[in-house]
Amino acid sequence: MSTTATSSAMDFDELTEVAGRVRRAIETVIEGKPDVVETAVTVLLAEGHLLIEDVPGVGKTMLAKALARSIDCTVRRIQFTPDLLPSDITGVSVFNQEVRDFEFKPGAVFANIVVGDEINRASPKTQAALLESMEERQVTVDTTTYQLEAPFMVIATQNPIEMEGTYPLPEAQRDRFMARVSMGYPEPAAELRMLDGHSATDPLNNLQPVTDSQQVLRLVKTVQSVHVSESVKEYAVALVGATRRSQELRLGASPRATLHLIRAARAAAALDSREFVLPDDLQELAVPVLAHRVLPAAEAHLGGRGASDIITGLVASVPLPRTRRD
Repeated sequence: MSTTATSSAMDFDELTEVAGRVRRAIETVIEGKPDVVETAVTVLLAEGHLLIEDVPGVGKTMLAKALARSIDCTVRRIQFTPDLLPSDITGVSVFNQEVRDFEFKPGAVFANIVVGDEINRASPKTQAALLESMEERQVTVDTTTYQLEAPFMVIATQNPIEMEGTYPLPEAQRDRFMARVSMGYPEPAAELRMLDGHSATDPLNNLQPVTDSQQVLRLVKTVQSVHVSESVKEYAVALVGATRRSQELRLGASPRATLHLIRAARAAAALDSREFVLPDDLQELAVPVLAHRVLPAAEAHLGGRGASDIITGLVASVPLPRTRRD
């Protein structure tokens, strides 16, 4: 075995071992949701942002906090409310009397992991303050641009838009989240375990970091080395393109969605100790990566078919590529 192959194997061994530690740490807080935890770790390693949407009380904020605390890095939490200002997120220039000049006071977005709690309770103007940082990893205030430190991840929670006091998250912002997950209600057995483990103490208080930001950056580089064949790329384009032609959708997924689907698939393959992406990876990630970016047509709503149902149907209808690995 060559030195390069040996190094690559060691990289993937490190990735699966560290990812396993992160998953186990989160699962000490979140009971009975292994698929949701797996998606959260996948988004972290793919350098994406995660949107957690569900009704109150099912553990959205707990999941966000648990993922943040499992990594020894800077973490800031923003509670989104109607009176939150954009400058509270990005920062503001303040005049310093001593030096007779303006100095920049960084906002809450200047952290490795930013937990945005109930993001759709803030006004659209405040929500938009996150757009530049999520896409370009930078913040511009008073014509000056400040770079954000890597790794950088936004983990946002939101309540369903039909609930009181919420503002719909604009399509442009939803498109910047790599994946959306829903917690769902726990199974009875998991809820019983939660009563035993959570009723007396908060398990978040006992959660210790199992990795750090520098190691996460190394794992991200390992994920970027995962091979994506031409046939798999064409399959990704076909899947996303199907959303733009579907009669059940009035808005299809963007080219950014194709990029995010490939990046997430690379991370999923690496977590499975593979150095190449399979079409199966794209199929498994299609709903969490694509469903929040599309808008069902009125006829689909009347028929009781949501975005996830439509994406699942499209995945079943798009032919698989002929070659599994190039």
